Formats: sequence, structure tokens, C-alpha cells
Amino acid sequence: MAAVNDDSASLSGSSVARIVTPQFFNGIINQAGPNCPGKRFYTRRAFLDALRSYPRFGTTGSETTRKREIAAFFAHVTHETGHLCFIEEINGASHNYCDKRFPRYPCLSNKGYFGRGPLQISWNYNYGPAGKSIGFDGLRAPETVAKNPVISFKTALWFWMNNVHSIIISGKGFGETIRAINGAVECNGKKPGAVQARVRYYKGYCRQLGVSPGGNLSC
Repeated sequence: MAAVNDDSASLSGSSVARIVTPQFFNGIINQAGPNCPGKRFYTRRAFLDALRSYPRFGTTGSETTRKREIAAFFAHVTHETGHLCFIEEINGASHNYCDKRFPRYPCLSNKGYFGRGPLQISWNYNYGPAGKSIGFDGLRAPETVAKNPVISFKTALWFWMNNVHSIIISGKGFGETIRAINGAVECNGKKPGAVQARVRYYKGYCRQLGVSPGGNLSC
């Protein structure tokens, strides 16, 4: 029997592996500096392994929609992590990401819920449900996201599928994905440089994938 590869049917028939080629993935991470911790952590294999739990990612709608979703996801990942350089938020431990308005997800005093992973998942109200969905204790062991690369990608895909996927599928435009991810901090003129950086990455990945970026790119 032939060896199973990344593009096998084990990915639930997904075409994502054929789009996120080694060249595409390496084209992102190779722009990170040689001393970046993410270069020894994030891998295409870990992304594809995480993808098994989210078979609707990059497989819903037309080919244009599917490629735009992949381009949008990696545009945000690139911006959040500095080309997959950072595993944890810079100086994240110095910030309080505990929102006590969510008693269902109580914070532990000795744990930090700062940004970690490809989309820098933050806050107790994200770590709690993400961990429950994925299968780790997000409140008691949030550091797991910075230690296990597959779980790390799963947190990003969990957040994406719960908060961003429907925006892409409905055709609302890349600008609305920015609003869903960090709109309160960046949109409506608050951080135009950050917004334009995200848009620039998105357009670049759309070009690589041979698809138009569509409209409504900014927020």
C-alpha cells in the first residue's frame, strides 16, 4: 500500500492541502528571522493535522470563496505572528486578559490568558470554550497553546470557524474579518496601519492563489 501523504483522503476530501502547498506555507514562515521561536514550532504538518477537526474550513462555497478564506486566514496569521515568528504575545504576561463578566469561565490567579498561537487567542472567555471544544483545559493550562503546535493551530481554527468563517462564506468582504478579529482595537480609524498591513497580506496571498480579493477590504 502506498504511503498516505498530506493530500490524502484522510483530510475528509479537503482540497486545502493542495492549496496550502509547502511552497505557500514556507513562503510565509521563511520570512521570519532565524531566531524566531515559531520557526521551530509552526509547521504545515501541524496545520494539516489540526485541519482534520475542521473539515469545512476552505472547502465551503465556490473555488473563489474557498481560496479567499485560506488567503484571509493566513493574512491574519501572518500579521498576528509576524510571519509565524511569535508563539506568544510580546509582553503578553504583563496584560490582564481576565474578563469577570464571564463567570462560566473563571480565571485562575496564576494563569495568563494572553495571546498565543497563530491567531493569538486571548481572554478567558475564549480559552475556556476553545479548550472544551478541542480537548484541553484552557483555563487551567492555557500555556498548552504555546507548547503543542497542533492544539495551537486548532485554537486558531476554532476561533475562525466560530467567528469568521460565516463572514467569508456570506461574501461580506475581508474588512469584516478584521472587525471580527480585532475590530475594537483597529477599525474605524483606530489603527489604520495595522488594518492596511492585514489587507496587504490578504491581497498578496490572493495573488498567489490566483483569485481576486473581492470588495470591502478595509474596516
